[in-house]
Amino acid sequence: MLKLFKENVRIALGSIKTQLLRTILTVLIIAIGIMALVGILTVVAALENTLKGNFASMGSNTFNINQYEFTSQRRGGGEREIINPIISYTQAKAFKEKYDYPLTYCSLSFTATTSAEVKFESQKTDPEISIVGVDNYFITNGGLEVALGRNFTGFDINNNNYVCIIGSDFMKGLFKDAQPIDKTISIRGAKFKVIGVLKEKGSTFGNSQDLRVLIPIQIARSLFTAPSINYTMSVMVEKNELLSEAVNQATITMRKVRKLNPVQDNNFGVVRSDDLINRIKDLTNYLDIAAIIISVITIFGSSIALMNIMIVSVTERTREIGVRKALGAKKTTIAFQFFIETLLIGQLGGLVGVIIGLLIGFGLSSLLGFSFVVPWSAIILAFVVSFIVAVVSGSYPALKAAKLDPIEALRYE
Repeated sequence: MLKLFKENVRIALGSIKTQLLRTILTVLIIAIGIMALVGILTVVAALENTLKGNFASMGSNTFNINQYEFTSQRRGGGEREIINPIISYTQAKAFKEKYDYPLTYCSLSFTATTSAEVKFESQKTDPEISIVGVDNYFITNGGLEVALGRNFTGFDINNNNYVCIIGSDFMKGLFKDAQPIDKTISIRGAKFKVIGVLKEKGSTFGNSQDLRVLIPIQIARSLFTAPSINYTMSVMVEKNELLSEAVNQATITMRKVRKLNPVQDNNFGVVRSDDLINRIKDLTNYLDIAAIIISVITIFGSSIALMNIMIVSVTERTREIGVRKALGAKKTTIAFQFFIETLLIGQLGGLVGVIIGLLIGFGLSSLLGFSFVVPWSAIILAFVVSFIVAVVSGSYPALKAAKLDPIEALRYE
């Protein structure tokens, strides 16, 4: 059996070489369908990887209390934009004082500015640095890590020490020729001692997370006194099984802080990190379905084209089939020969389609700023699909070739 298989592969390769142009066109037709499948699924996988990377760092046992929950309410069949009041410092502080659920750690923070200029000795940055006022729980609750130096302590925050932690991009700019720890930087004329450098985070939705400076929250409030500053509370729960109850208790506490009566809706948002990840999964599931539908339509066309081309090949090689039958070839041998040829063309088309699809997916992912990841499931699916296409497309031509009458075939001109 193995010997017969090798012989059929050899014959199939010889036939492919003699009809090179037609084979190339057939391979390209199949490759277009596979390319669409792999290309779309590669971009979807990159999108999913990027979004998960952005939110998964929060940890599965954390939640934030924000001004909004990133949702809108339907009223009368239409969308009504929710306008929630900001979370003021007084409210944020009151929440932290009143919220006493066990095994939880609450952090207060706010973005003071996104256009600060940071100076070190005679050097200075472009005015594109974010300054964030934080407390000693911000880094832990936010899923951040200190690569060099140390985190803030309760002493630093309570005593308003002029210390700061910088993003990793400062190592490529201000401190590319020096170690930053214990160096002094200037922000709006205030001098801060660098005590730590954050581990590289990359960009979130195009915004760099490594061009920011964390400073104690009270110092940030004194330096940046813009009106309507909005604060965020982040809560981490030590045990994941307590998360739902902790969220419920936080909602009750925040409603009390906002003095909402029982019939009023929440005018703030509670966002769990695992909810965000689940929403991402739902979104990418829809994108996967759309990609598969588009690809199935394209591959269906490829199957018809491959079948037609193989029927033409059988017709052109009628005399060859007659000679093989006259020399004793069985129907199964003839059918197997054309079937193997179709499989080879199908797998070549699948391979070309996968390569082009990955290149297109990588290019689009880089262009859109997504984190590229090799979609192994899409690659496996592509080869399975190309195999099925070959089986479906090659069955009829192979059977047609097997059923040819040898005498009539020998007479064919």
